[in-house]
Amino acid sequence: MKSATTYSGVMMSLFLLAFFLIYGGTHLYLFFKVKAALSPGIPSSLFLAFFLLLMVITPVLVRVLESQGLEAFARFEAYTGYLWMGFIFLFFSASLSIDIYHGLLHGAGFLFQRDFSALLLSKRTALFLSLAWGMATALYGYFEARNIRTERVVISSPKIPREAGKLTIVQISDVHIGLIVREERLKRIIAQINGAEPDILISTGDLVDGQINRMTGLAELLQDIRPKFGKFAVTGNHEVYAGLEQAVGFTERAGFRMLRNEETTASGLINVVGVDDPAIRRVTHFRSAPEKTLLLKASPDRFTLLLKHRPVVDRESLGLFDLQLSGHVHKGQIFPFNLLTHIFYPVRTGFALYPRNSALYVSRGTGTWGPPIRFLAPPEVTVIELIHADKEK
Repeated sequence: MKSATTYSGVMMSLFLLAFFLIYGGTHLYLFFKVKAALSPGIPSSLFLAFFLLLMVITPVLVRVLESQGLEAFARFEAYTGYLWMGFIFLFFSASLSIDIYHGLLHGAGFLFQRDFSALLLSKRTALFLSLAWGMATALYGYFEARNIRTERVVISSPKIPREAGKLTIVQISDVHIGLIVREERLKRIIAQINGAEPDILISTGDLVDGQINRMTGLAELLQDIRPKFGKFAVTGNHEVYAGLEQAVGFTERAGFRMLRNEETTASGLINVVGVDDPAIRRVTHFRSAPEKTLLLKASPDRFTLLLKHRPVVDRESLGLFDLQLSGHVHKGQIFPFNLLTHIFYPVRTGFALYPRNSALYVSRGTGTWGPPIRFLAPPEVTVIELIHADKEK
């Protein structure tokens, strides 16, 4: 256990180093943009530098306050710091786009020996355009994050018994219950779930996000959802960050059966196989059986549902599952961050078919991580309807 803990600590240190280099760099970029455009005096520059430094360390400050049980202060800092995080990312994206535009004009001028300076924006104009874009889009994104959509998918399969009629599976993913996603947001999500009248409720990881133990009443809200054929969940990476034992305990109190590298059936109608998120390997020596081995235990005559937090399809598992449900990527949550997530996860959102009659559905996520903002990636509750289809002759 000691070596696993050491490895976890090293990985977390590397993550924090990368985070602060990138996040601190965006703040330094903003500082120099303001200096170049407005030429503030020494007192104003010092005040700006202090404010930006405070915003850089706010995510750490939130965790410190959280670990000390100072919930009210932690929540205030979380809203302030994470709203700012969303804003500065949007500002940086806009300002960098203007810089690229200017660079292309300069390159074209050099290449064609022409003067395109009339098309350049002044430093002041570029700054205010980027600031306005960041603030307006962050405001819009705050309300988009609260506008939970219902996405419907209909799948027909001969493995669904004719007598079962229609099986309705509701998937939630990446809810991130913690400092920001609390009772009000959770009640909205529950209303969407209940409106779909699920036979089975699925959580594909990151249900919780935080270290505070006093999430009184939140598990009980989820506990009141009682689908006919059960509730199943798997771990995500944030269950590890929040404390695996606490996160699993919360999920089980909410009435979910945690599938941790195991397979079961939902009332004998469909197979449900769940695998742990790879982040768990950082905190334990335990090595589970390969995914393929778990799937081989499931009856091939039943429809097999594979629950897996990250939208990575194991090629060796193709043909052994009918539908994999995943989340994790939030569709980037804030455009254009989805362009980066696409590098690591080709299927960013929605339904995708694979060889040997296997399919993948990737949820955009139901809550938010970090900034309570979504831009061009609204949250979703997914309703999957499984219906019987006759075998092709």
